[in-house]
Amino acid sequence: MTGVWYAAIGAVFVLGLLFVQAYRRGAGGDAGSGTLARAEADAQSVRQRTETETLALRGVAEAEAEALRRTARSELAAARVEAESLRSRAEHDALAATAAARRDLEDELAGRESDLRRREGEVQRAEGEVRAREEALQLTGSELGSRAALLADRDRDLDARSAELDGREQAHARELARIAGLTMEQARAEVLNGVEVTARRDAAVLVRAIEQEARTEGTRRARGIVAEAVQRVAGEQTAETVVSVLHLPGDEMKGRIIGREGRNIRAFESTTGVNVIIDDTPEAVLLSCFDPVRREVGRLTLEKLILDGRIHPHRIEEAYELSRAEVDDLCLRAARDALAEVGVTGLDERLLPTLGRLRYRTSYGQNVLAHLIETAHVAGVMAAELGIEPTLVKRCAFLHDIGKALTHEVEGSHAIIGAELLRKYGETEAVAHAVEAHHNEVQPRTIEAVLTQASDTCSAARPGARRESLENYVKRLARIEEIASAKNGVEKVFAMQSGREVRVMVEPGAVDDLEAQVIAREIAKQIEDELTYPGQIRVTVVRESRATEIAH
Repeated sequence: MTGVWYAAIGAVFVLGLLFVQAYRRGAGGDAGSGTLARAEADAQSVRQRTETETLALRGVAEAEAEALRRTARSELAAARVEAESLRSRAEHDALAATAAARRDLEDELAGRESDLRRREGEVQRAEGEVRAREEALQLTGSELGSRAALLADRDRDLDARSAELDGREQAHARELARIAGLTMEQARAEVLNGVEVTARRDAAVLVRAIEQEARTEGTRRARGIVAEAVQRVAGEQTAETVVSVLHLPGDEMKGRIIGREGRNIRAFESTTGVNVIIDDTPEAVLLSCFDPVRREVGRLTLEKLILDGRIHPHRIEEAYELSRAEVDDLCLRAARDALAEVGVTGLDERLLPTLGRLRYRTSYGQNVLAHLIETAHVAGVMAAELGIEPTLVKRCAFLHDIGKALTHEVEGSHAIIGAELLRKYGETEAVAHAVEAHHNEVQPRTIEAVLTQASDTCSAARPGARRESLENYVKRLARIEEIASAKNGVEKVFAMQSGREVRVMVEPGAVDDLEAQVIAREIAKQIEDELTYPGQIRVTVVRESRATEIAH
């Protein structure tokens, strides 16, 4: 086919040359016109021949190309068939080789597994033999040890029995020698004494075992009873502070409280024994006093003065008396409410004011009246769990700290003071004994005293119920007032500003100005020697005389 195309290209080239020659001849003028015609004729004939040859050559080329295409198709189909057969044979050979390799591998793994199982069996058998030998050796060693110990025990037992027999023979000989000189009555007495000693020893062993069992069981039951009692009645406690905040209608009221040249505030502090702190706090003043009852009276007094609007020394004294009466009424009401809550009846009416004052007193930061209520509930639950009538136990527990209302007025322990107070107002000896024995100052002799001790400890030991620092602070302030009150001519003593100032009111007729200075120096010196405190303590002795007449 390539040759045919070359022939066609050659024919076209020859035709082009003929045209070129004809053109050149035509360029010679008219003389060549015939030649041009001939050339054109020749060219036309050549063109026709060329076209004819070209057509022939094209047909031949197409025939050859169609033959080549058919040949290529047949060869491609044959190649495809051959490739498919080759691929089928290759896949078959690969599958066969894979299957053979898998079979060989499985056979090899099966052989190895059987070999491993055989070896494991051998190892297990060897280990079993070793363990059996070890057990046999241990058994043999233990048997040898036990036999040796048994032989040693037997030897010791034989020696002891031999010594005992020798001793018995000697004792028997001595006893025979002694009995030989005894009468029938003396011999009978000896036998009875021996039996009695043996019986006492056996009884003591039995009693010890029973006591140990009872102690163990009692400890377990007591823990359960105490835990249940505390869980059932553990209420919230209020921790009193030494400062009360009184809100004012406006800051201009501070000036009226102070008064001209501080006259009103000095009169208020002298009358109530409460220190008034006026600082930059907007629309508020602070009342400071370690005695909560006195602080509450001062708060009510200042509140009445602010509501009334008239603040001067005479009006301060009137408001103070009204506030004292109101606080006494509140104390009486608090005592009645506490009695109703606990269920205690038949208490002497003269004890109610003293009992109500505990509403404003604290012990280690724990409100004393709330502590008494909680202690009574705990004691009642414990008594009920033990199968005891709870009425008397609750009464003892409720009154056990009543002496704390008088500890700043009477010397001595609050337990002893409370017991004497209760005896004075007709309480039974059982209640008085439980009160005086709840801190082991008197040995407890009754179950009520023991339960009072236990319930008091449960209420006080509950986490968060008490704070040690507040009690120490109160004791220090109480001691400061005691030191100042012991001086001759002292009428009133007030600890103010959280214990940083002591104000001593003296009788003007019994103490002159010089003696007032001596009293202040002696109080300061005694405080330095006896107490430990942070910072400084100012001692102020106030000597004031008044003359009052009534115009009719």
